Amino acid sequence: MLKVQISRGGSVPFEFRVAANLFCGENLLDNGRFIGDIEISGEILDDGLKCVTRGKIKCRKQFSCDRCLTQATVSQVTDFDEEIDGADIVDDYVELTELVRDNLIASQPIQNLCKADCRGLCPVCGKNLNDGACECENFKVDPRLAPLMNFKSFEEV
Repeated sequence: MLKVQISRGGSVPFEFRVAANLFCGENLLDNGRFIGDIEISGEILDDGLKCVTRGKIKCRKQFSCDRCLTQATVSQVTDFDEEIDGADIVDDYVELTELVRDNLIASQPIQNLCKADCRGLCPVCGKNLNDGACECENFKVDPRLAPLMNFKSFEEV
């Protein structure tokens, strides 16, 4: 899908724009999906000893926030810089599809958040705390530490 003809001993720029649903499919991510077009740009450098590809992947991702469960869409930019195995070069062409897909997947965050300071949901009533505070009593004592509540403070003595 993403083939580039290399220049032995030189540099070759490349640019691709592919539909996310065709490039990634629907089930690539556990939580969310890529939407719109994925833009891939960069260059392949061949110095006669090794072949290296460097570039950027720009895309948009839609997902449910892991803290507040709202739908969110973010833009992502992923840089890559990898040496190309000689077996991947056939008739002076390099297939970049798997390399780009692997870098895109590896760059995904462990936790998908709608914004960096997402406050999540109230553990008592379930209100989205990004919309404002709730009226719940949020002080909960860890049951393992509850016996410590029976100790008297110095002020009470």
